[in-house]
Amino acid sequence: MSTPSNVREDTTRLSRIDRAVLRVEAALNLGSGVVIFALVLLAIANVLLRKLANMPVPGYIDWTEQFMAVFAFLGLAYVQREGGHIRMDLLVGSLKGRILWLFEFVSVLFMLVVVAALVYGTWFHFARSFDWNAPNFSTDSSIDIALPLWPSKLAVPVAFALLFLRLLLQLWAYGRALRTGAAEPVAVPLPEDPAEQASKEAHAVEGAD
Repeated sequence: MSTPSNVREDTTRLSRIDRAVLRVEAALNLGSGVVIFALVLLAIANVLLRKLANMPVPGYIDWTEQFMAVFAFLGLAYVQREGGHIRMDLLVGSLKGRILWLFEFVSVLFMLVVVAALVYGTWFHFARSFDWNAPNFSTDSSIDIALPLWPSKLAVPVAFALLFLRLLLQLWAYGRALRTGAAEPVAVPLPEDPAEQASKEAHAVEGAD
């Protein structure tokens, strides 16, 4: 059972867009989990086949590399929406009101610039490996079993593009909170102290509502 979200929702346009984007983020996050599960099954099959038949899974390393590129990035935007990325809260954790939202606005703006550069760079990295006229549409492949590399390379700019959209929504939300002085803005994770976080995680493990 997942930890309850502390992102506020209402009937505003911002909140409606937030929930629409969340559906895409949740689907990609679920896909990331499925890929991890598939990788675990592949590892089990590889160990058993190597032990029992002395015949490991062909291209096991190649498949693992492709899976890792996918599950490492697909959940980025979802985790950003829920405030799950590692943060240094020694200073920000003591702030309140508009000062807090100003700091959050500036940090999200900085992330937005970095992610924009990553979208640009990873897209061209994918474009160099994709060719409509090439076999399997790929200009490069893995060493062992010649898996085309473009699917895993495409997953990265797609994940970063969704993260870029999420950051735009959070920038909108923090800017709105700065203007209105709202205590609990929508579409952004609200600050929690360690005790609150631990309590939510305990309830999630227990299966409580």
